[in-house]
Amino acid sequence: MEVKTSLLDNMIGVGDMVLLEPLSEETFLDNLRNRFDHNEIYTYIGSVVISMNPYRSLPIFTPDKVEEYRNRNFYELSPHIYALADEAYRSLRDQDKDQCILITGESGAGKTEASKLVMSYVAAVCGKGQEVNKVKEQLLQSNPVLEAFGNAKTVRNDNSSRFGKYMDIEFDFKGDPLGGVISNYLLEKSRVVKQPRGERNFHVFYQLLSGASDDTLKKLKLDRDFSKYNYLSLDSAAVNGLDDAANFRTVRNAMQIVGFMEDEVQSVLELVAAVLKLGNIEFKPESRCNGTDESRIKDKNDLKEMCELLGIEQSVLERAFSYRTVEAKLEKVSTTLNVAQAYYARDALAKNLYSRLFSWLVTRINESIKAQAKTRHKVMGVLDIYGFEIFEDNSFEQFIINYCNEKLQQIFIELTLREEQEEYVREGIEWTNIEYFNNAIICDLIENHQNGILAMLDEECLRPGTVSDETFLDKLNTICAEHQHFESRLSKNSKFLTDHSLPHSCFRIQHYAGKVLYRTEGFVDKNNDLLYRDLSQAMYKATHSLIKQLFPEGNPAKVNLKRPLTAGFQFRASVGTLMRNLQTKNPNYIRCIKPNDKKAPHIFTDSLVCHQLRYLGLMENVRVRRAGYAFRQAYEPCLERYKMLCKRTWPHWKGPAREGVEVLMPDLQVPTEEYAYGRSKIFIRNPRTLFFLEERRKQCLEDLAALIQKIYRGWKCRSHFLLLKESQIVVAAWYRRFAQQKKYKQIKSATTVVQSYTRGWQARKLLRELKYQKRCEEAVTTISAFWHGTQARMELRRLKQEALNKHAVTVIWAYWQGTKARRELRRLKEEARRKHAVAVIWAYWKGLKVRREYRKFFRANAGKKIYDFTIQRIMQKYFLGLKSTVPSMSPIDKNWPSRRYLFLDGAHTELRRIFHLWRCKKYRSQFTEEKKAVYEEKLEASEIFKDKKTLYPSSVSQPFKGDYLEISKNPKYQKLNSAVDEKVLLADVVNKINRANGKGTPRIFLLTKKSVVLADQKTGQVKASVPLPDLSSVSVSTQNDGFFALKLKEGSASAIKGDFLLSSEHLIEIITKLHRTGATAAEREQLDIDISDEFLVQFKQDKVCVKFIQAALKNGNSVSCKRKNNRLLEVSVPVMA
Repeated sequence: MEVKTSLLDNMIGVGDMVLLEPLSEETFLDNLRNRFDHNEIYTYIGSVVISMNPYRSLPIFTPDKVEEYRNRNFYELSPHIYALADEAYRSLRDQDKDQCILITGESGAGKTEASKLVMSYVAAVCGKGQEVNKVKEQLLQSNPVLEAFGNAKTVRNDNSSRFGKYMDIEFDFKGDPLGGVISNYLLEKSRVVKQPRGERNFHVFYQLLSGASDDTLKKLKLDRDFSKYNYLSLDSAAVNGLDDAANFRTVRNAMQIVGFMEDEVQSVLELVAAVLKLGNIEFKPESRCNGTDESRIKDKNDLKEMCELLGIEQSVLERAFSYRTVEAKLEKVSTTLNVAQAYYARDALAKNLYSRLFSWLVTRINESIKAQAKTRHKVMGVLDIYGFEIFEDNSFEQFIINYCNEKLQQIFIELTLREEQEEYVREGIEWTNIEYFNNAIICDLIENHQNGILAMLDEECLRPGTVSDETFLDKLNTICAEHQHFESRLSKNSKFLTDHSLPHSCFRIQHYAGKVLYRTEGFVDKNNDLLYRDLSQAMYKATHSLIKQLFPEGNPAKVNLKRPLTAGFQFRASVGTLMRNLQTKNPNYIRCIKPNDKKAPHIFTDSLVCHQLRYLGLMENVRVRRAGYAFRQAYEPCLERYKMLCKRTWPHWKGPAREGVEVLMPDLQVPTEEYAYGRSKIFIRNPRTLFFLEERRKQCLEDLAALIQKIYRGWKCRSHFLLLKESQIVVAAWYRRFAQQKKYKQIKSATTVVQSYTRGWQARKLLRELKYQKRCEEAVTTISAFWHGTQARMELRRLKQEALNKHAVTVIWAYWQGTKARRELRRLKEEARRKHAVAVIWAYWKGLKVRREYRKFFRANAGKKIYDFTIQRIMQKYFLGLKSTVPSMSPIDKNWPSRRYLFLDGAHTELRRIFHLWRCKKYRSQFTEEKKAVYEEKLEASEIFKDKKTLYPSSVSQPFKGDYLEISKNPKYQKLNSAVDEKVLLADVVNKINRANGKGTPRIFLLTKKSVVLADQKTGQVKASVPLPDLSSVSVSTQNDGFFALKLKEGSASAIKGDFLLSSEHLIEIITKLHRTGATAAEREQLDIDISDEFLVQFKQDKVCVKFIQAALKNGNSVSCKRKNNRLLEVSVPVMA
């Protein structure tokens, strides 16, 4: 029988707060503390999960734990966040119900980690496959990017989310993820310009300065020293356990996985650097001649560097910081800004720039992770948003955060009651009305369109005249004075005479979680969120690729004089959209609680946890769950768990499970008012009844254990006795067998010994006879050997003596011949010396006679004549030698005879040059006009592609044919030939690359002197005709491939459908002829050739990056093109050997 587990087994404290008895705030807190001390950080309230932040790693999130909770009933195992995630995923997959998981809690309670755990669990249990794994990886890697730009270190949390996030994950019918959509709410952009003491700015600023390379920082004009930037707080720049440099590398890798292109990443980093530079701009006052004050920038170096990063003219931005233009219907008024107003404008620009960059990042991530199919999908939403906030100083941000939590509490109570009521109706149980606090009156106080606080704040912001926080508070005191949940100094609900905690500039709201005091200072400014139009227009004038997208209102052609929507109005609208979205889904709740303010493990602060219990409304939640029936369970597991308590149901019940339960409950004498029978479940009203059943079950299990032990021990003893008896019989049989075998072996051994002795005596007798015969034969052999040896030694001595005599005669003869030869050699040498002496004396004598005879004919210029004669003879010899060694007539032959005399160096070099020129002229005279044109094209191709493209060397030996299709002769292309009026310079078949899948479609490519024509290969119908003046450039890679992109000029008639990405086997010839045709026309600009492994191609409204990589391909050496995402086509080129 399979053993069924339950939430109630081995329970530490109470795993489900609905079963807590007695129920009070003290027992609730004690139960949480008890479970927290035993590392049980999860507790249920029905289907709601309470999560305590342990501030350390626990071994409960391993892959084994994932498998343990996979496809298990919610209450089958101990409380865990995996149980809730599995329940939500299975309901979505099997029951086709859209789900949402709402994660709430204050900063530092672990909301972000909880959302990561939910997403990682869903990713682990859903399907596998290349595409599915890619989608899962992109969804998971979107978190590091958003955390870097939206999280910061606060006094309560080192990685606090400073924005609300809602992610819809879309699944197909199998439960595999297809994509997702992220929505962000209320980024705390005021943190960009100012941070409280002990807190940091957003992580990305510190990660960039710590982790970026020196080259990157140099390009961004940044320095690693945090102290050089006014927007970065220094007291908490370094955080223990936080490696900003490693996190920066993680963020860069995550952006690449999500689908950001390299130029987009660079643009984002440039905007982050611009925000840092913006904070260093300072102003000084300056008085004008009319007495008004204006501001001037102190040091313009940071302004200059910022303008260079964003591509803005320095004078334009400098004027925007000094003047403000107010536009009415028919006139413009320009006023100067004083120093305070200039600082306000600077900070407003920094906040808007960073906030809009963050919104662009969310939109860009959504483009990459959105589902491609248009059919309906199953959706699981994950909401990670601020919890209720009560600080010492509460301002506009806390007000709208608490308003959002009021709305979440309202929908939480409504959905919980609705779920409870639907289950009662489904099971046929009578529904009893449940009393609870309805916070709709508080939501109405805040969001009412006429008298609500947000409506009055918007009205005050839009009202002409002097507007301030004091006038806003006066309006609240006038309209909301009698509201029972609103208090101020002048309201009727305030006891200001005795309540000194309510200052004049504040008001108090009684929220569902308690009273919160709000200071009205800054309400109007923060709600306005005003950015001067001059700054918007200055930003729009930037040449940076992102800035124009972030500031569309700065377009002078689309000036809108309407006041922009307020922050409160936008947030109220987004919250309304979120609430409507949540109401269409089945909710699942995770309530996160922070155990202490020290961010340390093993510390449980009662007052802090109690405060969170109150404002999270957990006691209210338990009371709602217990208002009807505290516990419910299906009949089958209920009967399986408690059937041993009744003799009629134990050990096996033959009938339906409900009938078994109906027999079981009366037998246990449980009062009938304590339970009710539903259609598929039994409902128990009081937890005491459940604990009574558990106690009886525990006692019964002990009795059953004792009975099982008794029966087992008896069976074990009987089995042991029978085994001993059977063993005795087996041992006796084996002993008798062993005795007979031993006796047989003894007899056999004796017989063998007698036989062996007899056979041994016979063998020894035969051996003696054989040995005697052998000794006789060996004696004869030995005597014969000695005799033959004596004869051989005597013959050897005779031969040795004869050899010695012959050797002595030879040696004497050799010595005699040597003596004779040496005597003859001495005689010949003496005779030769005498002849040489006679010759030398005769030569000297003849020379003396000649000198005496010719001395009278010598003159002073004899030396010069001899020199000229010698030089003439040398040059004559040089030219005659050059005639016989002249090289061949080939112009590429670099051989040339070497010179033997140094003074001929200049003449030698000049003759070589003249000969080469003459040889080249002779070679050129053999060319026809067609051959000259071909060589000119080859020369131009060399200038364009040599040492720049790997494909070029293989094209040198291939002649440029031009018309590969013979279009004028081929009758198949007669229609196409008639459609083209001009002479065709090149006709070839190319592949037009499809952006959707990277596959090619064959097209006929025709080049004339005025246009480029693309036609269908089968029908010959013209698909596109592009005039050459409409071409702006051609892009190719450096690899061994045939891909090229024809880029069209923006605004031209041909650019409507976008650029052309083509592939051809004759790439070098096509590009050369295009470039040559554009260069010959005087009225057209030279066509640019861009050679790069990564370039952008415009497809209709979208720009796609084409990236070339070298890879070992499975299909041989063919080039392959694949789509990686909406913005990237990757071309794989085989690695050259």
